[in-house]
Amino acid sequence: MRVSDICRFMETFAPQELAESWDNTGLLLGNPEKEVSRVMTCLTVTPESAAEAVARGADMIVSHHPLPFRAMKRITTETTTGRLVMELIRADIALYAPHTSFDSAPRGINQQIAEGLGLVSVLPFQTRPDVPGGTGRLGELPVAVPLRDFLGSVKAFFGLARLQYVGELEKPMKRVAIGCGAAGEFLEFARRFRCDVFLTGETNFHTFLEAKATDTALVLLTHFASEKFACVRLAEILATELPGLDTWSSTREAEPLQTF
Repeated sequence: MRVSDICRFMETFAPQELAESWDNTGLLLGNPEKEVSRVMTCLTVTPESAAEAVARGADMIVSHHPLPFRAMKRITTETTTGRLVMELIRADIALYAPHTSFDSAPRGINQQIAEGLGLVSVLPFQTRPDVPGGTGRLGELPVAVPLRDFLGSVKAFFGLARLQYVGELEKPMKRVAIGCGAAGEFLEFARRFRCDVFLTGETNFHTFLEAKATDTALVLLTHFASEKFACVRLAEILATELPGLDTWSSTREAEPLQTF
């Protein structure tokens, strides 16, 4: 199997037409004709995950987040991004990043969250012409539950010990909006579709204030928690749908934000 075969699968699984205009997706490093037998998935290429890929002999990485994310005028060891790019090139490891196309895909991250929380009547906030999937997700719980119980379900699905939230714990929640990663701007969709609660990975203080002012509950997971689980599942999907590949999800990358 070649790099190009995995790219072809990923472009079917998470069509690049779903990527946001500002994003950097697709094959970012490597030779499309290189033979591949070992693939590591990860949320982000970090010094830890890159070292793991090298140590375990990965031929290719499928990283949710791009490397580089923004255009670079020079690649040197003076920056973390430059060092990581050079490390992967030296090790001849190809890199593919689906990013926002994976967020929005029919079996992508937001859809996985909606299904994991047991939502029904799930739809994207916005769709794209002639491409399945779309931006974010909204759906309904089968039965309205207090925010307190909804938070418990979220903690259980993501395996989290604690959550941050905006809202009243006893208020009923029925209609749910979802935006993985850094998706505070999707609060507007939550309001437009009259959702009771909006779940996201990270956002800013003013989004918290806006949620409170508009009586929309908001659940904050952390960026890592909202997306890492889907990278683990992606390794399983690649192994199932591309037989013969030895795949795994990085075990060395971890939540960078700690609590004291």
